[in-house]
Amino acid sequence: MRFDSKTVIVTGAASGIGAATARRFAEEGANLVIVDMDETDLDRVADDLPPGRVRSICGDTSGKAVMEEAVQKATDVFGGVDVVVPNAGYATTGTISDVTSDQFRDQIHNNVDSTFNAMKAAWPALKLSRGCVVATSSVSGERGDFGGYAYNASKGAVSNMVRAAALDFGDHGIRVNAVAPGFTHTGMTAPMEDDAEFLDSMKSRIPMGRGGNPEEIAAVIVFLASGDASFINGAVLPVDGGVSASNGQPPLA
Repeated sequence: MRFDSKTVIVTGAASGIGAATARRFAEEGANLVIVDMDETDLDRVADDLPPGRVRSICGDTSGKAVMEEAVQKATDVFGGVDVVVPNAGYATTGTISDVTSDQFRDQIHNNVDSTFNAMKAAWPALKLSRGCVVATSSVSGERGDFGGYAYNASKGAVSNMVRAAALDFGDHGIRVNAVAPGFTHTGMTAPMEDDAEFLDSMKSRIPMGRGGNPEEIAAVIVFLASGDASFINGAVLPVDGGVSASNGQPPLA
């Protein structure tokens, strides 16, 4: 298996893409430290993973102390850190006239600071292991969304942080990449899916005609973390069913 004796930290691991990623790494032999604010769901995910190969930490990764604790636990229990997956985050909707300054700062704090804190805390351990980072950005970090002002800003920052970190970390043998999911069926999108008209409209914009599943995003995260991607560095890889291939115009024929 590709991750035998490797140790992976996954944030936002209590549900959705993070939970699917933790499960996929476990299937491939990894030891895991999983982190989330939702202790109940985090414990549920941990209970599904192999005993003895997982440790969980309940906390807010937008503060640096939680990520420092995660790295320390990975080092103390499993001997180091090989992969970090900064996945924690959420989405605020609203235009520039709707979003308050506090909402904007909170969106940046949660999505951008959590990614920065993960990289910063893990940097010394990753230098020793010549490991890698695979962050979760979004197609919304590459182009704008109607009513996505704050979220677009936060994910654009994550994508460019990944590119800059890849330049800085590369000569230490550390790769830094990100996935950019499109519409994916998770708890975050569940309220949208209650609106049948919105869901049909969303699917009509996706060339494959459907949203993604968390397991499909997890598979790409694990690939980017693996030796199969050993010369991929600084990539922000769309996993969106083809949405980003479009220039936004309606079908011409």
